[in-house]
Amino acid sequence: MHIGIPKEIKDHEFRVAATPAGVAEMVRGGHTVTLQANAGSAVGFDDAAYRAAGACIVDSAAEVYAADLVFKVKEPQPDEVAWLRPGQWLFCYLHLAAAPTLARALLDKGVTALAFETVLDKGGHTPLLAPMSQIAGRLAIQAGMQALEMKHGGRGVLLSGVPGVAPARVVILGGGMVGANAARLAIGLGADVTLLDRSAERLHALDDHYGGRLKTRYSHEDSIAECLEGADLVVGAAYIHGRRAPRLISRELLRTMPRGAALVDVAIDQGGMAETSRPTTHSDPFYVEEGIVHYCVANMPGAVARTATLALAEATLPYLHRLLANPRAALEADPGFAAGLNLAAGHLTHAGLAQDLGEAAADWHALIPA
Repeated sequence: MHIGIPKEIKDHEFRVAATPAGVAEMVRGGHTVTLQANAGSAVGFDDAAYRAAGACIVDSAAEVYAADLVFKVKEPQPDEVAWLRPGQWLFCYLHLAAAPTLARALLDKGVTALAFETVLDKGGHTPLLAPMSQIAGRLAIQAGMQALEMKHGGRGVLLSGVPGVAPARVVILGGGMVGANAARLAIGLGADVTLLDRSAERLHALDDHYGGRLKTRYSHEDSIAECLEGADLVVGAAYIHGRRAPRLISRELLRTMPRGAALVDVAIDQGGMAETSRPTTHSDPFYVEEGIVHYCVANMPGAVARTATLALAEATLPYLHRLLANPRAALEADPGFAAGLNLAAGHLTHAGLAQDLGEAAADWHALIPA
């Protein structure tokens, strides 16, 4: 198969879908790899390394998008959608529940799209989302620390506190991979951390792990309201497989928080958890609304692109190999892999996504040839 790897063009997005070692594996498997010039240069992988691995280096995106399968990191930007064509495969992060316009554009193009974030393993976890969730969870605390600084409109609270001054109060909504990693970093810095989740099993596991250093609460309307009222930093960390993020923080609820408190909405890729959340970029990450400093960057791991590239490439490559060997067989053999299929030949195939977009889901078996 012919694989195209473009240079990412989203704001401050320096990740690349494959390392030179990954490209070498694809080429050894008998596949052709076309990579756009300087796709990995920002994270230390120059064109010479990819060329040595067997890739064909080209200057234009058009040449990359001539491939049978486009392998990239972030969802196609408007300029990239124009290069897609019917029958082409797309393997990347998509987050279409929060991007109906993009979903419609991809449907109109007739592509078959597998989303990293909706692939499941045998345990029902998201193995291709997990490495970026780990990074985003930890970055959420770093971003929150910056948001609390006076220069960004924050209330001037140091997360760790100092002797004689209490630490900041951190509230994390969601106990999944993002939430757990945010808790890990915040606890390590000495903050007063409360995590809310709907799963009793998850709360017990986190409580056992941290031995009393983490406060846990069942997540419901009253407990969220009670915790937010005194929070210095709130991290939105809930994820529903393939669907829009739950809207747990209303504008009225936000107004109960201390002025200058911070909200880091990691769920912004899936539409955000607060009524006041809207996507921002690494170029302009903060804004203040209702007196609360918001950080809603939609590609947070791009800030640490080398670490993120190495982590993501290790996770995605085994799935890519299976897809390249025989797409239909790979999906039939693994229902979790098939759960990554969002679109096929101009039809929605993910039930949760289809529900959010108000359409019916089609059976992918009838759309992908043997």
